[in-house]
Amino acid sequence: MAAAVLTLNAGSSSIKFSLLELADADQFEFVAKGEIEEIESGAPHFSAVDAQGARLAERKWTRPTGFDELLGAVIQWTEDHLGDNKLTAVGHRVVHGGPKHDRPERVTAELLAELEALTPLAPLHEPHSLAPIRAILAARPTLPQVACFDTAFHRTMPTVATRFALPRQYEAQGVRRYGFHGLSYEYIAGRLRALAPRLAAGRVIAGHLGNGASLCAMQAGRSVDTTMGFTALDGLVMGTRCGAIDPGVVLYLQQQCGLCAHDVEDLLYRRSGLLGVSGITSDMRTLQTSPDPRAREAIDLFVYRIVREIGGLMNCLGGLDGLVFTAGIGEHSPDVRAMVCAKLQWLGVALDPEANQSNTLKISHKSSRIEVWAIPTDEEAMIARHTCDTVGATAPAF
Repeated sequence: MAAAVLTLNAGSSSIKFSLLELADADQFEFVAKGEIEEIESGAPHFSAVDAQGARLAERKWTRPTGFDELLGAVIQWTEDHLGDNKLTAVGHRVVHGGPKHDRPERVTAELLAELEALTPLAPLHEPHSLAPIRAILAARPTLPQVACFDTAFHRTMPTVATRFALPRQYEAQGVRRYGFHGLSYEYIAGRLRALAPRLAAGRVIAGHLGNGASLCAMQAGRSVDTTMGFTALDGLVMGTRCGAIDPGVVLYLQQQCGLCAHDVEDLLYRRSGLLGVSGITSDMRTLQTSPDPRAREAIDLFVYRIVREIGGLMNCLGGLDGLVFTAGIGEHSPDVRAMVCAKLQWLGVALDPEANQSNTLKISHKSSRIEVWAIPTDEEAMIARHTCDTVGATAPAF
């Protein structure tokens, strides 16, 4: 009988899940993944597929349905699908762990209360992270749950990298740079140790490039600095988020354009980034095939900001030994990787065009002074590994 872990990632309009079994001490076996979509529409849609992408289950609700009921359907389907195998625990991606939580923790009533108090630091994300935890506590109170924090990996950043130049009273209230995408970067650091141990011990910049995008400077696999800060709004241009912006722009939008705080939030989080600049879409794949010049301008800005931030992070590291691309765009867009690396030729970066187009792991040319890799990330495996470790099951190494 194999132990199984369910990973959950809940958003405002969807619940994404993955089911993994601990096949042996060496590896997890992916069993299924799925999603409940269109929750806010009043007609939720549940679907699940196996490791080969074959449909395992599908269900539609024709009425508005509460979150607890939907999550209960996920848990019930999971337990039914496992059969004789046992659901050992549920692992959650929790966006914000605040200044205190630097490692995965088993959920208790006390921990849940502490995390709820962090909601003002991530008002758009934290409530969705905590909702499934509360629902499972009510429906399956004896089922172990583990909170895995997306900020935890960056707790190794030095104080100078986390501090804003604001009066210290605000820092005492939690206003500081935290960084995000930590579960993804932690996974990449582990994969590098297995694939290229010498590089993993050096100076690496990893780019989690997707609808949300950031960079992380790593020294010997530990976070030194990152482009996201107090919120997941900072740093690079993203699908619908603006990235770094002069704070004076926010004041201008409110004082001169008449936008209220809610309007500014909607603009910066949902109507900016690739979508805002192109006026077309937030999807990089569509932009890359569009003849509209605004699409190219959006892509150019996306790449420019990546290269600009790489320069800053290199100074934090005192040089650069390797560059890693990951996440949706980083893993699947050879053109974006080529554009970024072309602007880094002055550093001695040289891609192998054939390797880059074929999405192999190491994509730099043998003459490149800096190694370049494209490594798929797996936040679900990272959550499952942390969950096993936390509840006392044996988790496989990378």
